[in-house]
Amino acid sequence: MTFEAVERYVAPAQLRQALAVLSQPGGATVLAGGTDLMPQAQAGRLQAAGTLLNIRRIAELQALTLDADGTLVLGALVTLTRLRRDPLVRAHAPLLADAAEHFASEQIRNAATLGGNLCNASPAGDTLTPLLALNAEVELARLADDGAVGTRRLPIVGFFTGPGRTQRAADELVLAVRVPAAEPGAVSRFHKAGTRPALDISPISIAFAAARDAAGALGGVRIALGAVAPTPMRAHRAEALLEGRRLDAGSAAAAAAAAAEECRPIDDVRASAWYRRELVRNLLQRMLDDVAEV
Repeated sequence: MTFEAVERYVAPAQLRQALAVLSQPGGATVLAGGTDLMPQAQAGRLQAAGTLLNIRRIAELQALTLDADGTLVLGALVTLTRLRRDPLVRAHAPLLADAAEHFASEQIRNAATLGGNLCNASPAGDTLTPLLALNAEVELARLADDGAVGTRRLPIVGFFTGPGRTQRAADELVLAVRVPAAEPGAVSRFHKAGTRPALDISPISIAFAAARDAAGALGGVRIALGAVAPTPMRAHRAEALLEGRRLDAGSAAAAAAAAAEECRPIDDVRASAWYRRELVRNLLQRMLDDVAEV
């Protein structure tokens, strides 16, 4: 894609206006922060629509609120800097704030958006494993035939259908991401492998979330792995080994081994499949050992 193909530039301030543009024949290329779009355009990896739709002026997409039931609602235009610093995120989804700490550089975090990171759908996307571990929902909006704004919610499990692909339809925008209220006794960890803590595209990332009861048993265990399959994935067999159990050295080692077995990495310029599996095994066990000690 090059921007030479763009014949029309639109920057609406209202959600309905943006959705009307997307509903027209030919659709539009959506621009939010541009931190993925611009490099991909320059590399020729994207095919442009005739219309470039800049959504940055839509205030509704910038909301960051806490619902009465404790659900954290993150607008699609919330930047990674806001995720990193906002007190609501740090209090109710510290796993996501931790991941934002490891996202690119300060300049990129100031522009990059949560919705853009979702829709880019990279298997190594830094916010995707935390959102999987937090059991988030994606809220999408589209313009109905009668002109009303219609919405639907999809669990983030299954939202990603392949590298760069999601269940978002061409005439839809991501409106928000909804993170359920944390359970009492919630514990979480995030780790992104790499020689540098933020600027690298990670060969793997791991997010862990669970709730620990008064007896120390884990419930609602979710382990999410990035860059080890065509999409970010949940390690369901590893989760099952920990569900309802107290963490100890044996259960941590068994879960780490199961996660390494169920991931599906490839060889590429950043790491071999073998090395990725070993990273999953060793780093997940280290994370779980850390949780067990607290």
